Amino acid sequence: MRVTMTSTAARTGRANEDFTGAVPTAAVLIDGAGIPGAESICRHGVAWYARRLGGSLLSLLSLVRDRSLPALLAEAIEQVTDDHRDTCDVADPISPSATVAMLRLSDGFVEHLVLGDSFLVLDRADGAPLVVSDPREVIISRSYQPAIEAAAKGSEEYHRLLRDLRANRNQPGGFWLAKDDPRAADEAITGSCPISELTGAVLLSNGASRIVDRFRLADWPGVMAVLASSGPAEIIRRVRQAEARHAVAADDATIAHCTDLGEA
Repeated sequence: MRVTMTSTAARTGRANEDFTGAVPTAAVLIDGAGIPGAESICRHGVAWYARRLGGSLLSLLSLVRDRSLPALLAEAIEQVTDDHRDTCDVADPISPSATVAMLRLSDGFVEHLVLGDSFLVLDRADGAPLVVSDPREVIISRSYQPAIEAAAKGSEEYHRLLRDLRANRNQPGGFWLAKDDPRAADEAITGSCPISELTGAVLLSNGASRIVDRFRLADWPGVMAVLASSGPAEIIRRVRQAEARHAVAADDATIAHCTDLGEA
């Protein structure tokens, strides 16, 4: 498998809270999630959490071949939580967390996992790309958005609404992220597809998926075509242009484009 990766921070001088990496038979993308005030809870920070979780996953994917992707994610979450539970309040609602996208080649199949609002797209030889996403956080956030936008920023009501939104995280009926509880891995969106049916795959953080779901600059077949011709850096370049044009705050943007899937 060949993997071409590009990751850029939201702005110069700011830590990139995304992570991506690959081993010969797997690829991982982590999008760290931070909440203002988290530095008082965790001395390490969101970028550290994303890198540590991604590194743990890559190690497990290299060494452990007979366990499911959710089981490996659960173990990685537990490892990272153990790494800082003695120095940080890992259970606090605002401690670092992350979304996850994973892909693994196994016995003629491509297995995949998505937890949170990252995207994984499988480019099929016949038919439209198969888009794998976890829309739960987006759906729940959308229901709070009008009230949050109407409240004065920084007011008591504003912060109350944000607390109410966060209370849905890692709860039944809410949305799920990698944080301190390994049981969140059981809530991930998973599946598999024969390698023979695919020509490639791509993992994207939500900062990169803006090209489709926010700015409508391309559909998913168009994204796969740009990746094939120009690579992931071109997708992110177009996203940055759209952010500047629409005066939208930039987000960390990361893409891992996987091709030659039959070559382990």
